[in-house]
Amino acid sequence: PVLAARSSPPRPVLTARLSPQVPTCWIRPLEVGQSHVLGKEVTVTLLDSNHCPGSVMFLFEGAFGTILYTGDFRYTSTMQGEPALRGRHIDRLYLDNTHCHPHRPLPSRQHATRQAAHVIRMHPRHQVVIGVYSLGKEALLVDLAMEFSTWVVVSPWRLEQMRLLELPDVFTTEEGAGWIRAVDITEIRWDTLVSWNTLHPTIAILPTGRPVKVTHPNIYPILYSDHSSFSELCEFVKWLKPCSVIPIVRGSICQAYFQKYLSSAPQAVPDLKIPKPVQESAQQQSKRKAQEPRRLLKRAARHSVPRGVVYESPEKHTEKSEESVGVKVLQQNCCESAFCSEEGRTCCHTGEEEGKEELSGEQPGVARAASAVSQAPVSDEHFPAGFAGQYLLTPLNVLKQNSSQKFDKLVEDFFRRGEAS
Repeated sequence: PVLAARSSPPRPVLTARLSPQVPTCWIRPLEVGQSHVLGKEVTVTLLDSNHCPGSVMFLFEGAFGTILYTGDFRYTSTMQGEPALRGRHIDRLYLDNTHCHPHRPLPSRQHATRQAAHVIRMHPRHQVVIGVYSLGKEALLVDLAMEFSTWVVVSPWRLEQMRLLELPDVFTTEEGAGWIRAVDITEIRWDTLVSWNTLHPTIAILPTGRPVKVTHPNIYPILYSDHSSFSELCEFVKWLKPCSVIPIVRGSICQAYFQKYLSSAPQAVPDLKIPKPVQESAQQQSKRKAQEPRRLLKRAARHSVPRGVVYESPEKHTEKSEESVGVKVLQQNCCESAFCSEEGRTCCHTGEEEGKEELSGEQPGVARAASAVSQAPVSDEHFPAGFAGQYLLTPLNVLKQNSSQKFDKLVEDFFRRGEAS
């Protein structure tokens, strides 16, 4: 059955994200914080994962042992007071390793909120647009609304969602009622910023923990993440002492970082053998290769429009990003602060660094960013300095105008990597 979180009293579940093909008879809503028996041999307990509203971790117990699946989560020390986890022997921990890298630390969400507020104060005459996903970052919007005593303007469907989440009454659909507006993250791009600034001076804030490259001087990335930082992951594993850790984000192996924290007790769960992939026959390979150019053309056409923020895995670019030089980043007085911290480092290029932009294969001047936040106040946290790689793709139609060959090669390489993963 598909398990969905439900709080008490019952209200609409926003985070189940169930496929419409799943028959409702297989969906079983469960209360968070309570243990539920599935069948006769398995017990599952849902625990708040401190991610987006309604997100949970799953604790499974049975003859197979004990398994904790975090899903997307952000660790907080208050989790150590959770009765279902206190003193619990965990055979396997399936861990959200989104930011599992020692050279990409993250600030706390409270610190990131203060950074966003500082950027807003630096632009007292500007409208503020904040890019968010369909779910998540609601706490940031509420905190900023309360800080600046303003309404946050949202779309009608998002307003209904905020009401379902029973958030504070700081949201409205009335244009002009407030000077902070929340939009879909894909709208934060060069052409929309140009359009907004023709009507009124506007800045955009991009709250994300992932590496990005900005394409307009009025776009300000803020290291705000709903996933655990590396130090938080270490603290979580050290406290829980599982027998083994299995990363749930593909393409990132992080078990070595936690080896010293693992329990030496034998696992109740046997090792799972993964079958080897079946070799393709020569005929199947030939058929697949013959269809590949057509697939690439279809995908290129589908992705050739401006798409706003696009990310790549930071793991693939760690070494390259650490070799980059001469790139100015958002700073905090004496250190290169949370804005350029490894995990979500954001390179903010100025006009003096156009020559450095070829690191991402772009023509000079395609992407620039602001350095106006270099006067940010000294943080109560310290983050190692470093430089980010070029993770945010410029809209593909812009690249195509610069070089059709470069565009075609980029598209082909992009989708080959996707198929390989």
